[in-house]
Amino acid sequence: MLEAVAGALMSEYDSIRPFLDHEVPSVIQRLVTSPELAIAASELAMPKLLANNIAGQTLTRLLLLYKTRGLKTIRDCQKLVTHYFDQVVARSIDNLSVSGLEHLDPNKPYLFISNHRDILMDSSLINYLIQQAGHDTCRMAVGDNLLSNSLAADLMRLNKSFIVERDVDGMRAYYRALTKTSGYIRHSLDEGVSVWIAQREGRAKDGFDRTDPALLKMLLLAYRDEDAPLSALLTEVQIVPVSVSYEVDPCGIKKAEELVAIARNGVYEKSEHEDLQSMILGLMGYKGRVHLSFARPISGLEGLEEVEQLAERLDKDIVSNYRTFPTHRYAAKTLAGGQDDEATSTDKALLALKADLALCGTEEKANLLQQYANVWENRKALGID
Repeated sequence: MLEAVAGALMSEYDSIRPFLDHEVPSVIQRLVTSPELAIAASELAMPKLLANNIAGQTLTRLLLLYKTRGLKTIRDCQKLVTHYFDQVVARSIDNLSVSGLEHLDPNKPYLFISNHRDILMDSSLINYLIQQAGHDTCRMAVGDNLLSNSLAADLMRLNKSFIVERDVDGMRAYYRALTKTSGYIRHSLDEGVSVWIAQREGRAKDGFDRTDPALLKMLLLAYRDEDAPLSALLTEVQIVPVSVSYEVDPCGIKKAEELVAIARNGVYEKSEHEDLQSMILGLMGYKGRVHLSFARPISGLEGLEEVEQLAERLDKDIVSNYRTFPTHRYAAKTLAGGQDDEATSTDKALLALKADLALCGTEEKANLLQQYANVWENRKALGID
């Protein structure tokens, strides 16, 4: 009977769930023959002279065949991903630090809600650090717009990502999709599996980290039959606000160009592979120092009665724990017309930001500076000293 119920549940969520262990071999077989993966992986696996050429890609494909030959489970895949992610961290981050994990029990599932600055790195860093601390990795919510590329879809679903369906027609279909997402998150937590979801749909391209109340209302759909849905959510679920702080945003210029285009034309049209390019740039691009702060879980005893109150609580935790760096101070001072006290600085991250600014037009430059400086506006708006 229990097996039948479990089977029905998984059938209900088949269209959005991550891959299961028995699906791994066929997905791996598909991936190792992918020319796109060989091109992308050659940058990690090959010396610079061989990366991005036919010889390097051929060697990379052979290496992938060798490295994946024994992969049979999702855990096997994540061990391999961790090996390569070690290289991503070493190449693109000067120092990765973390605080707050001492508040969390490795034997409990959590709903991690974080600010959203990078398509892949935010959730990947959370998984990387909680795994190092002895926790199991979490399932990660990704929008279906990111899965139009079959390679990205396969890689994400192998890495415990589940799909948030947004590209649906009609309000009824949209409501059904939200209900399914909410139900799957509750189902995962009930199974004892942690979940990550961003505090809003899409990245905070302007540097303002704010929780969308609509996200919280979506979570409540799985508790709508309870007498007090919000109280039930806060009683049953350990919600952990997470702040992800980057000293340098590798996608900063692209975000500035997009926001300037929207300001000028009212719309921005993405190119066919732009999301995939942003994923690769976000992974491999230089980020300076990076810090993740895990706040204490939000308690059901805190008297939060409205969705807006929960959103405000998340915002205050995320923004107050966001770590500032010299790049943020430089941007704020420059926008305020202050003297460049660090004109001769040899700080690597500051030089990287200045190099990005030199590539920008006047409007894009102002926008890029604002992305970094808005950390202070964030704090001021929320009354944080």
